[in-house]
Amino acid sequence: MRLDALDYLKRMRDLREDHDMTQAQVARLLGTSQTMYARYERGVNELPLRHLVTLCRCYKVSTDYFLGFSAKK
Repeated sequence: MRLDALDYLKRMRDLREDHDMTQAQVARLLGTSQTMYARYERGVNELPLRHLVTLCRCYKVSTDYFLGFSAKK
């Protein structure tokens, strides 16, 4: 299975929006700036592994789902 970066970025944004969170709120959760988080969502900067784990825990989804490898949360 091929990982499409656009799917991963869309899923990251969709999960945030589904949880009614702003970029600033997620950035605070991750201990980073809103500007840096926006760069993660746009794919300008790679999302660090520690942030991936934090977001999966926050949204209660698997990393496979977050990254687009699975449709099962």
